[in-house]
Amino acid sequence: MEGGKGQSVLKARIREAERKGLLCPPMADMWRALECTPPEEVKVVLLGQDPYHGMRQAHGLAFSVADPLLSWPPSLRNVFKERASDLDVPLDRPANLEDWAQQGVLLLNAVLTTEMGTAGAHQGLGWEKAVHDLLVTLMARTPSLVWILWGKPAQHTHARAVEAHGAVRPGDTVIASAHPSPLAAYRGFWDSQPFSRCNTALEARGEKPIVW
Repeated sequence: MEGGKGQSVLKARIREAERKGLLCPPMADMWRALECTPPEEVKVVLLGQDPYHGMRQAHGLAFSVADPLLSWPPSLRNVFKERASDLDVPLDRPANLEDWAQQGVLLLNAVLTTEMGTAGAHQGLGWEKAVHDLLVTLMARTPSLVWILWGKPAQHTHARAVEAHGAVRPGDTVIASAHPSPLAAYRGFWDSQPFSRCNTALEARGEKPIVW
């Protein structure tokens, strides 16, 4: 997180939202993406924007929903539709994406918390800088990564981190498209084949493909 006043404001908002039972995800899951996929195990970075703000949806992994009783959010449904089309597999699978995370897919949002019922409640309070610094650190230790960037915010987050890193990264593979949200998917998310393209890149450098 950013130091100084920005950090203090963000911490205060997080504590207050947690106290009221409104923090998404709960504080215990705030860093779950890194707990499931430690930096030394990251092969793929899939960048999201903001946690889900519905009850019990967010659990610290971008796009993932842990509660099997909840219906799929529209963006996740579109992710699964593209997965089914891309890989010729059934549409149905668990909404909990921990199995992806455990294979080296860092499911990271640009902002790690929000408040129930309010999208983007914690944007601009310091998370963006913390995530930026994390990505720069990750690039410093890992010479080859696959980046899956859905939507302009993810693409801009990646571009700023690459610029800050400062070194040419010929080993990276960048798979960028529109966001899977129903408002944007028609602009280029459909048929973008991110899952097969990711696995092709991993196999080309001798790494195990992801079982999506």
